[in-house]
Amino acid sequence: MTADAPAPLNAGEPTGLGGCGASVTLVEGGTFCLSNRLGDIAPGLPHGLFYRDARVISRWELLVDGKPADSLSVLSPEAFAARFVLRRPPQAGIADSTLLVVRERLVAEGLHETITLENMGREPTAVTLELHVDADFVDLFAVKEGRAGHTRAEVTAADGELLLHDRSERMRGLSVSSTVEPVVLPGTLVWRVVVPVGELWQTEIIAQPTVGNQRIQSLSPGEQLGISAPGRKIEAWRDSATDVRADDPVLAQVLRRTESDLGALQIHDEHGDGRPFVAAGAPWFMTLFGRDSLLTAWMALPLEVDLAVGTLEQLAELQGRRVDPLTEEEPGRIMHEMRRGPASGQVLGGNIYYGTADATPLFVMLLNEAHRWGADRDAVEALLPAADAALRWLRDYGDRDGDGFVEYRRATDRGLINQGWKDSFDGINDASGHLPEAPLALCEVQGYTYAAVLARAELAAAFDEVRVAAKLRDKAAELKQNFAAKFWLPERGWYAVALDRDKRRVDALTSNVAHCLWSGIATDSHAEQIVRRLSGPEMDSGFGLRTLGSHMGAYNPMSYHNGSIWPHDTALAVAGLLRYQHVPGAVELATRLAGGLLDAAAAFGGRLPELFCGFPRTRFAAPVPYPTSCSPQAWASAAPMLLVRSFLGLEPNVPERTLGVRPRLPGGWGTVTLSALRLGAVTVDVQAKGDEVTEVRLPDEWKLIAE
Repeated sequence: MTADAPAPLNAGEPTGLGGCGASVTLVEGGTFCLSNRLGDIAPGLPHGLFYRDARVISRWELLVDGKPADSLSVLSPEAFAARFVLRRPPQAGIADSTLLVVRERLVAEGLHETITLENMGREPTAVTLELHVDADFVDLFAVKEGRAGHTRAEVTAADGELLLHDRSERMRGLSVSSTVEPVVLPGTLVWRVVVPVGELWQTEIIAQPTVGNQRIQSLSPGEQLGISAPGRKIEAWRDSATDVRADDPVLAQVLRRTESDLGALQIHDEHGDGRPFVAAGAPWFMTLFGRDSLLTAWMALPLEVDLAVGTLEQLAELQGRRVDPLTEEEPGRIMHEMRRGPASGQVLGGNIYYGTADATPLFVMLLNEAHRWGADRDAVEALLPAADAALRWLRDYGDRDGDGFVEYRRATDRGLINQGWKDSFDGINDASGHLPEAPLALCEVQGYTYAAVLARAELAAAFDEVRVAAKLRDKAAELKQNFAAKFWLPERGWYAVALDRDKRRVDALTSNVAHCLWSGIATDSHAEQIVRRLSGPEMDSGFGLRTLGSHMGAYNPMSYHNGSIWPHDTALAVAGLLRYQHVPGAVELATRLAGGLLDAAAAFGGRLPELFCGFPRTRFAAPVPYPTSCSPQAWASAAPMLLVRSFLGLEPNVPERTLGVRPRLPGGWGTVTLSALRLGAVTVDVQAKGDEVTEVRLPDEWKLIAE
């Protein structure tokens, strides 16, 4: 493989971002910006402004009198905005600086930056500012994999603007302008100013991408946080979303960040009617992902159901219709990821790649859940054919050998080796650490399939398909029975993580078994043993549930999937444990895992990252970051909402006009309140503390189920 050739999908970890805490990530829809704590985008690092999966700024460095400024602090009030507080470096022999430099950055479909100089000295000060700008317009994958190279844009100047174009195709470009006209040099904007004593000097700089010589107009001078397009979007999201409050200050802080990040990660369909869906996460996954977007929408249901409907409609439009080994498309299959960058075809075989085993059953699960939470009946009914096509894929393509289980094996050497949520090449292994041979049938995928069949049965009953509903329930019962017989490891007390090519049980103890609690495929007797195994220090790190037990052969707390902690994974485990709360020890373990995860969130400033290292809390008092973790990341951001829903026992059924609330809230949470929870055409309020519903507001025709 040549240095410039794209690697197989997931052939390695993403390139490092420059060290823990060294990067600042801003995100708004499908656009994101990675910089250092000065606000600079330095060449040679995987930093930049990324728009439509291409890097449109590869250098954005500010020099004050020929030197980088000194960093004082970075403030980020929203996921799409930051304020970099800097100072001019002191002159030689002088301890203090008298010039404050503030960079206020806003990311939308481009970048808006206000630079303010404030003279705190006793005499006017002369300042030379230089902003060095470059772009390479390379594909996101090339940056992610550390093979971007050192290409430079074609740079021209016109009417005080700096114009950059892709040298190869000229399909992508960037314009850079300023409200205070600079001296424009090749690749550099220069301002020479004098700032009087006690006064301010300010300029606004706008970097606007162009596609096909058409400028994307989303930013203009005078943009401020509250009145900007991203600001208006986040406020609209907050106005429509449920107000969730908690007495516990840590939980309250985490929930505020959850709301902000999920709002910023939303993308609205630009070709249709503006339907929302959620991108998987920054920096490398700012696009629609099947599994990630579906699970995030599920977790976010207490905030808003429209996100689930928009995600389902987007995925239904992209649902597989033909057999294509290059993209792994198959009729009825739900896609894995979508890309729009210049090299997407090389890497994915096309703009859409379908290589996932679990997105298809998750699609059906979410459709029924959205129906329960009040999604428009006509919208749900319109999606039933897509759900039926998904079930046909599970039967005709997912079950490769007719044994009733869904397996995966990549179609070419360019596809993902593993096609469950642990999709790194070594993410599935046995107790001794050996990698099994594909096709593989993952335990959690069978659980999702079981839940999908039951979900379609419930939808069939809701739409007067009584015989179909009965037939599907029988099918689900058969799958549950066969799963228990084939996956259970009686000598170990947990489910095999997978069946391999020869139907041998892959016997590692993994967090995947907790997903079998969440889906409901586990029997009560099996669940009781699983709770005991998950409760031990091999799986419970003190900050969450490990992906792989510390006594397993492949365990490495610094790995991606073999001993790390993923917040969404722990949240699903908590939801599963509370589903089986009648099993001894389940509520206690759920409470402990949730407490550890919230402690980790506090250590990360209220924002849970994609994953972090799985070292025991007894060894390191604070969670150890994983160096290439995405943050914000959608299902990590949504995980706290799933914790709240699960401990509240919140189960609405809008078609039946019932609201289930069976709280088992941890004592330290105090009172938890949901206000203006939209359930179809009505709104309800719920307040609970401990095991009691302390207040509820329901329409007269609704029934509260709280026993």
